[in-house]
Amino acid sequence: QVQLVESGGGLVQAGESLLLSCVASGSRFSINAMGWYRQAPGKQRELVASKSNSGRDYYADSVKGRFTISRDNAKKMVYLQMNSLKPEDTANYLCYANVGPSGMDYWGKGTLVTVSS
Repeated sequence: QVQLVESGGGLVQAGESLLLSCVASGSRFSINAMGWYRQAPGKQRELVASKSNSGRDYYADSVKGRFTISRDNAKKMVYLQMNSLKPEDTANYLCYANVGPSGMDYWGKGTLVTVSS
């Protein structure tokens, strides 16, 4: 069983920055990819950014140029640097990891980001 624990959320004003962190533990298998989803109240969960072992990055169009994803594979951590935050970025940000040869996805409980205007 893989556990993912996020940290770094909080309340900020529009235009400010936050750094989210997530650490994975408990996996016997290698991690294929890690990333971040977000879910705002009443909305579907959306993929914000991901980073595979091949180095391929994905960003949602809404965050391109403002958010940067990075990983520390040795520490099994993934980070999301969020700059120029907007009120529409307000959501619960959930870390995910795709693990092992079967490619199973695991999720954290999330860290809440609130951006005031």
